[in-house]
Amino acid sequence: MKVLIAYDGSQCSESALDDLTHAGLPEKGEALVMSVAEVWLPPPPPSALEIVEMATTTSGPLGLERKYMHNAQVVKDSDAMAARAAAGFQANFPQWTVSHEAVWGSANWELFSKAEDWKADLIVVGSHGRNAVGRFFLGSISQWLLNQARCSVRVARGKLDEPDFPVRLIVGLDGSPKSMLALDAVVSRQWPERSEVHVVIFDQPLEPTVVGEFIPNVTHSVSECNEAENAHSLRLAREAADYLREHGLRTQAVVKVGDPKRRLYLCRRYWAD
Repeated sequence: MKVLIAYDGSQCSESALDDLTHAGLPEKGEALVMSVAEVWLPPPPPSALEIVEMATTTSGPLGLERKYMHNAQVVKDSDAMAARAAAGFQANFPQWTVSHEAVWGSANWELFSKAEDWKADLIVVGSHGRNAVGRFFLGSISQWLLNQARCSVRVARGKLDEPDFPVRLIVGLDGSPKSMLALDAVVSRQWPERSEVHVVIFDQPLEPTVVGEFIPNVTHSVSECNEAENAHSLRLAREAADYLREHGLRTQAVVKVGDPKRRLYLCRRYWAD
């Protein structure tokens, strides 16, 4: 397994790093901690000696710029930051091969490109928790990668851990082949003992039109369709739960009514149901 970890020294990226101990990662794998220095202003011009030294190992102005930025202080600081994060990851996963890297440019594009070139299985980022307005003006690296990356993306938020608290996972299904891949991803991990999985399927029942409500046949037909859809969803949820139990996970399956896009984030409440 190859995991690309985005790290910028913020509390969000620290949380993302710490949260990996609950991610069911295998005993062995390969991790790359990457820090991206976003340069908004041009760096101070290099000295004549620096230009001569760099010109001997580069070809063309673009290569000279890359060589100079690679040695810039902001990139060196990012590299030191990535090295500290890599050491922290190594302490939690001693059998993993861990490396670190610092680059400069657009964080979105650099992380995306590295994941493509390195063939990462998982990208790990922290969420800065910006509101919609903040994401519009400042952008959201995690949101952009979720939409664009061609591998799985794990977005971690800061949270309070209770001692001896089991790992709890919520898997939303809709019966599509893509959603079933989520189950395969869960069983491919190595979760701590007492880990629990909550399989949730949301039904959106049909409703007759105002005119249809006064026609018995229409109302009856809609009711039959909803009952059949609910039974189908319940069967899918139970089959998914059985599949997870076969792999040693404690699982519960439920079918709820509502729009999954709006209600899935509220699923944490369902543990008490």
